Amino acid sequence: MTTTTQTRTVLERFPAGSPRGSWPAEEYAAAQRAQGTDAQVVMHLPSDQFLVVTDNTPK
Repeated sequence: MTTTTQTRTVLERFPAGSPRGSWPAEEYAAAQRAQGTDAQVVMHLPSDQFLVVTDNTPK
C-alpha cells in the first residue's frame, strides 16, 4: 500500500466579513487559474477567512 501526502499552499487570504463575501477570493482564484495555477477557494473557519489555495503533491 502506498500513501502520498498532499500539501496545500495558501496563495492569498481574504476576510470573510467583507461586504462582497467570497467574491474577491473567487476572482483571485479565477485569475490564478487563467495563468495555469490550479487554485481553489476554501473557508478557514478558525480565522474567519477565505483562502485561495493550490494543491502541491510531492513527487
